[in-house]
Amino acid sequence: MIVTLTPNPSLDRAYELPSLDRGAVLRATRDRVDPGGKGVNVSRAVAAAGHRTVAVVPLGGPEGALLARLLGEHGIEAAGVPVAGSTRVNITLVEPDSTLTKVNAAGPQLSGAEAEALLEAVRSRAAGADWIACCGSLPRGLGPEWYAQLVARAHRAGLRVALDTSGGALGATLAEEPDVVKPNAEELAEAVGRPLATVGEAVKAAGELRERGARAVLASLGADGQLLVDATGTWFGHAEPVVVRSNVGAGDASLAGFLAAGGSGPAALAAAVAHGTAAVQLPGSVMPTPADLAPDAVTVTDAVPTDRPLSEPVR
Repeated sequence: MIVTLTPNPSLDRAYELPSLDRGAVLRATRDRVDPGGKGVNVSRAVAAAGHRTVAVVPLGGPEGALLARLLGEHGIEAAGVPVAGSTRVNITLVEPDSTLTKVNAAGPQLSGAEAEALLEAVRSRAAGADWIACCGSLPRGLGPEWYAQLVARAHRAGLRVALDTSGGALGATLAEEPDVVKPNAEELAEAVGRPLATVGEAVKAAGELRERGARAVLASLGADGQLLVDATGTWFGHAEPVVVRSNVGAGDASLAGFLAAGGSGPAALAAAVAHGTAAVQLPGSVMPTPADLAPDAVTVTDAVPTDRPLSEPVR
């Protein structure tokens, strides 16, 4: 069972457009609304894989009520914490060539009491959980050290924590030794303060995060594959090329696959790659089911191609 925490969840509305013309009245050819936020997406992927998951989320206003209902429709148990502000709504505009334009709202500001209620909700729902996945940006009102408090409490209770965040929140939490952190290439470069141009440079950056406290680093490199750097060494996973329809939530699907497969070692990395690859072939932020996976198209090796340039170097 996997408990997810999404401190700043959303309703994600996606509109597919024949073209994106500024100043014009645009008519969508297709639209959908999904429960959103990185931890929510992890729960959706875990549920789609047939595993139990509980999503801890702050919920406010009619938007929060709709989010709770949608979570239930996806087979996810929602542990909602009432907050005064309204749950945010994010918009994605999808062009025919799969180019995405995203408009993300800031979300509500949480009070000290609401922040403490979130921590208590995680504590009360995590008993017996295999993993706690803490995912996404922190809402207004929560300082960058907030995730560190949560990781420290979870470890004192003997629980494992996966962390998928960035910037100051990531840096402030590393000293508490999260069991796995999951940056993408841009977040990894930001964390070490320098550009990344090759797979080898990404490996070195992941190693530095381990030196700063992370017990394992699962790094998504986009179309170039994924890295797992932990106490046993370094593993590189990639899949055969596919046609990308939407990359929204692909990293979250990868983390869900990794945790559902045990959360360590090359087999879990292979599951992460398979889930992420399946997710990019689906519309919007739809999460893959087992029928969507192609594990035979995934290769995992400890012979890491360190000299391989990243197809999209991070500057």
